[in-house]
Amino acid sequence: MLNKLTSIVIAIVGIAMLYMGGQLLLIGGSPFYVIMAIGLLATAITLFRNKKIALSIYAILMWIVLLWTVYEVGFDKWQWIPRGDIIGLIGVWLAMPWVVRPLYKAAKVSPPRKFHPFLGTTVVVVIAMVIGMMFYDPYPQAGDITTKRNTTTDDVAGKDWIAYGGSTDGQRFSPLNQITKENVNNLEVAWTYHTGDIRDADKDATEYTFEATPLKVNNSVYLCTPHNEVHALNPETGELKWKYQPAKDRSYLQQHQTCRGVSYYQAPAAENNAADSTPAICRKRIFNATTDAKLIALDADTGKLCADFGNNGIIDLAANMGTIRPHALMQTAAPLVAGNLVIVGGSVMDNGFNSGNPSGVIRAYDVNSGRLVWNFDPANPENTQPIANGENYPQDTPVAWATLSADLKNGLVYVPFGNASPDELGINRDADSNTEKFRDTLVALDLNTGAFKWRFQSSKHDLWDRDNPSQPSLLDIDYQGSKQPVVILPTKTGNLFVLNRLTGQPVYPINQVDVSTKGGVAGEKFSPTQPVSKLNFIPEPLSEKSMWGLTPFDQMACRIEFKSLRYDGNPWTPATEKGSIIFPGNIGVFNWGSVAVDPQRQILIASPVRLAYKYNLIKRTPENADKRLFTKEGTPYWNENFDGDYAIQIQQLASGLGIPCIAPPWGRMVGVDLTTGKTEWLRRVGTTKNLKTTFLPGRFPIGFPMGMVAHGGPLVTAGDVVFHGATADNFFRAYDINNGKLLWETELPAGGQATPSTYLGADNQQYVVIAAGGHGSLGTKGGDAVVAYRLK
Repeated sequence: MLNKLTSIVIAIVGIAMLYMGGQLLLIGGSPFYVIMAIGLLATAITLFRNKKIALSIYAILMWIVLLWTVYEVGFDKWQWIPRGDIIGLIGVWLAMPWVVRPLYKAAKVSPPRKFHPFLGTTVVVVIAMVIGMMFYDPYPQAGDITTKRNTTTDDVAGKDWIAYGGSTDGQRFSPLNQITKENVNNLEVAWTYHTGDIRDADKDATEYTFEATPLKVNNSVYLCTPHNEVHALNPETGELKWKYQPAKDRSYLQQHQTCRGVSYYQAPAAENNAADSTPAICRKRIFNATTDAKLIALDADTGKLCADFGNNGIIDLAANMGTIRPHALMQTAAPLVAGNLVIVGGSVMDNGFNSGNPSGVIRAYDVNSGRLVWNFDPANPENTQPIANGENYPQDTPVAWATLSADLKNGLVYVPFGNASPDELGINRDADSNTEKFRDTLVALDLNTGAFKWRFQSSKHDLWDRDNPSQPSLLDIDYQGSKQPVVILPTKTGNLFVLNRLTGQPVYPINQVDVSTKGGVAGEKFSPTQPVSKLNFIPEPLSEKSMWGLTPFDQMACRIEFKSLRYDGNPWTPATEKGSIIFPGNIGVFNWGSVAVDPQRQILIASPVRLAYKYNLIKRTPENADKRLFTKEGTPYWNENFDGDYAIQIQQLASGLGIPCIAPPWGRMVGVDLTTGKTEWLRRVGTTKNLKTTFLPGRFPIGFPMGMVAHGGPLVTAGDVVFHGATADNFFRAYDINNGKLLWETELPAGGQATPSTYLGADNQQYVVIAAGGHGSLGTKGGDAVVAYRLK
């Protein structure tokens, strides 16, 4: 009776596999699932008839599956899961004595055996291989960086952390070396602080994220919260010194509810305020740019508004912007303080409206008075004189929503412009306009006047949301024996463009590759080429065998979807009405976390992401031009592009279980020797622990080291340590910068989707601090913690 029940279960599995495998075969996919289904059905039929040949048939099937798996994916254990988990479990069951004995008894073999030699041996071999692969991972690239440390380099953060990226250079590097790769495993929690700023599930946006990088300066730790509160803490104890709490404007329509950092200014000891008649009230200032488009100046010692700045401490960044729809203009990045200027870009609501989107103007204000000193408008790049009262900047221009960088020595500021909304449509764009020329463009400006110096376009005619999302990093490198001042620009495509920061000329070679110019939607135009840097982490092209899942069934679903969608084998596949695979997608390979560089050893550390997305363009008609559109499930598209030709639906390419369709790793870490441009090591980062899933209640309890998505950047120190939170498993880790070896890890109280910082306390102890409050759309655990670590 047991064998008959077993045969029925196998038959059900086989029929389901034949149905889905047949669908895949009919659209040109792999025939293997049909073959697997036939093997299962043959096993089921013969087992139901009580024939011991069923076990031999199944053993043959297991060997076929094993050989096919090795052929497709080699010995990557994570990719063996969907191909072999159900087949392996059935094989183990069929090899058990309670299944084998009745079959031998029916065959009148005396005495009846409890072990089938062929199937039993096959199962043992497969189990042995699986156990062996637990200790083998073909993906990581082993290596060792051996560059020597040169401690004569300039412009580093010193004992404090004085700016978002450590300094205006955006290096995310500290020369502190009390914590080293030898003793980092002795770190312990020094203090934990809770901000009290928690998401209201009914009123706040889904994209509610605690992404702040704390500053340490003026004997205080300064940070901002998602609702733009500013907190000042004691660096050694985490005790609150003061707190600035603006009124909370909660709205689920806010596209990004986050604040990534504040900025600091201290007036020189004997400053001559020649530019302003009134002396500064606050000689030490904290600047915060808010999600409701305000620039706020606070006294760094008291938290009170600086009354001499703007309108009683506040500048309304909606000024001269014309009509702005609710939540359409926001600030999410730390403003740049450079010299006596505080400089801001801006962020707009992506794909909300086809036109009427706020300007992407860059504005520089006097740090003392708030007077507008210069503005760089992408629509009028030659005119940097402050706009006249009553006039407005032209709308629908590219925006720079990431933090800017500055070369104070050479008087240059670097602006990483992204796209202009709508991101995925170019039907109505003017190819000869300044707007088009400044899309996805790194621009160098004169720090004092805003005058244009040079530009470099990282993506041509962007139709994929390929913003330049990262703060550029500035340093000097000895590339191929020649000393060069460079700026490094990470991009969503995966390029790391290394340019001479004085001229904009490439230091690392850049190739122009041919891409698709056909298809898409009617009237769309495409650039025939796109730039690819010699240093890049553009993911390998996908294929049907790249599809993944937890079982053969969700893997088949992913394979069917892959075969049904357009994909040209490169990151520049046109979006279509039927659907296209965009890989990498709009989250990018690199995002706001940027990269970290050790200028003393000329090493770059990055955490590139691998995720594919589906882009569908939904045709709008005159009847529904201004109406909200919904999916079949009844949820809004969000990227609705009101009054445009098409709305845009963007979804991760994932199975019905919510698992990415592409095989892991989804998150990696790499170490690059900048003197050669060679990637010396590569590893997976993050585990499956704490993941929010649709197939299990709560969060996944086991930490399989597959390589998780990381939203946030690394920190490097002169102790040869890389610190990195950001992964979707709530862990904070330390790595050896030379080879990527994991040295230390600890579980945070919530998701650590932030970039850490480090400083030396008054007690002469080195601290490392990270915000741990989770990331709404990433699904990590929410919270309000700031955690500092020091050596025991």
